[in-house]
Amino acid sequence: MIRIVIAEDQRMLLGALASLLDLEEDMTVVGRAGNGEEAVKLVHEHKPDICIMDIEMPLKSGLEAAEELKGQGCKVIILTTFARPGYFERAVKAGVHGYLLKDSPSEELATTIRSVMAGRRIYAADLVDEAYTQDNNPLTEREKEVLSLMADGKNTKEIASQLYLTTGTVRNYISVILDKLDVSNRIEAIMRFKEKGWFK
Repeated sequence: MIRIVIAEDQRMLLGALASLLDLEEDMTVVGRAGNGEEAVKLVHEHKPDICIMDIEMPLKSGLEAAEELKGQGCKVIILTTFARPGYFERAVKAGVHGYLLKDSPSEELATTIRSVMAGRRIYAADLVDEAYTQDNNPLTEREKEVLSLMADGKNTKEIASQLYLTTGTVRNYISVILDKLDVSNRIEAIMRFKEKGWFK
């Protein structure tokens, strides 16, 4: 019997997934979590074979939980709405065994679980294509630091103080960031970076 923990913050979807998998003769859902933190706890408690995880959840995201569970004997399958290359890359680095999109046919989930149990890794085909054709993050480490502080709501002066730079240098960094991301202001830059899944 394949023992499964499901982590999903939308309760109706959580219930539907659990009911769906419980109908499979070779599967049983041993735990349901509403966030990544609960998921990690349930995995330690129930020692399931598989943990199915959404990405964007409160307290701890599915990716953070997957990173924490890496190498602990439980195979992680990400089931998400987000086809973002940055998320996919991070999931692969965290050692997840499957990455499916929520609009996949429902029978695909049970098939994926069995394939993962047989030692295979299953990734949504369009995600793999996108990962190989995507633009790489054009920003340097320092530019990413500046953008990350901008995303935290810091102004030019605060960024300069935190990174031990002059305000003029920070302004230069910001204009280079806007140019590289092909956007006209800070908000657009942050949005573009988030869409691409480049924020770690």
